[in-house]
Amino acid sequence: MNKLKLGIPKGSLEQATIDLFEKSGWQIRTHSRNYFPTIDDPEISCALVRAQEMPRYVQDGTLDVGLTGKDWLLENNADVEVICDLVYSKSSNKPARWVVAVGGDSSIAKLSDLEGKKISTELVRYTQSYFEERGIHVEVEFSWGATEAKVVQGLVDAIVEITETESTIRAHGLKIIHEMMQTNTQLVAGRKAWADPWKKQKIEQIATLLQSALRAERMVGLKMNVPKEKLGDLVKILPSITAPTISTLYQSDWFSVETVISEEAVRELVPMLIRQGAEGIIEYSLNKLI
Repeated sequence: MNKLKLGIPKGSLEQATIDLFEKSGWQIRTHSRNYFPTIDDPEISCALVRAQEMPRYVQDGTLDVGLTGKDWLLENNADVEVICDLVYSKSSNKPARWVVAVGGDSSIAKLSDLEGKKISTELVRYTQSYFEERGIHVEVEFSWGATEAKVVQGLVDAIVEITETESTIRAHGLKIIHEMMQTNTQLVAGRKAWADPWKKQKIEQIATLLQSALRAERMVGLKMNVPKEKLGDLVKILPSITAPTISTLYQSDWFSVETVISEEAVRELVPMLIRQGAEGIIEYSLNKLI
């Protein structure tokens, strides 16, 4: 039997990734002290791999496909096939940012002020290249963790760190002076796997369903009954992806109207629909939007 080797990012994105696969139709189960989760698809085998190392294992063929950040692809200068962007995380569905931060009382206000200074980060290669391209000479050292504390302790002059909400940076009394890049999760495949027709089809299946699950987030279905004489005016105010679905009710001059809209639009729209004569309004959640 053909088998696709899938890398799941271990760490902060692990549970969010497993949850996304569940919405997409796959049940992944992790096991204590085991780096090989089970999945309810006999055509897929899983391995937990840190996102930082994922590009290397996908590139050399150890894994056929995996999920990692755009940042780690750049850091590793990885030669892989980027299948699609998947903007999700454990706390939000917005891209994370790599920023340059210094102490709150530091006189450093812009990148050029870091000339000759020491920077700590996990993103060493990219950071070094970023400053070199701008003609700023800095010393970049690898951080094994607790990066924010290094500025507080006076071990370094600045840090380059990833943030979603800036809460950890602010909690340490630091200030951001520059944003280096935004990053999000990407589904990537090895060149050899992508050239294999069966694996390519399986990877495309995974990409389609993951994207459809993300697309369905914050979207809902709305269904209602509308009298014939009110239908035209109601459809004019009803948002939809293409056009609402309209069907006649059995032996009646009423119509059933159904559409898909953003969740936040419901609170404003429902009172308007009622005023236009809609009855029996039903809101329901979506798993996928393809």
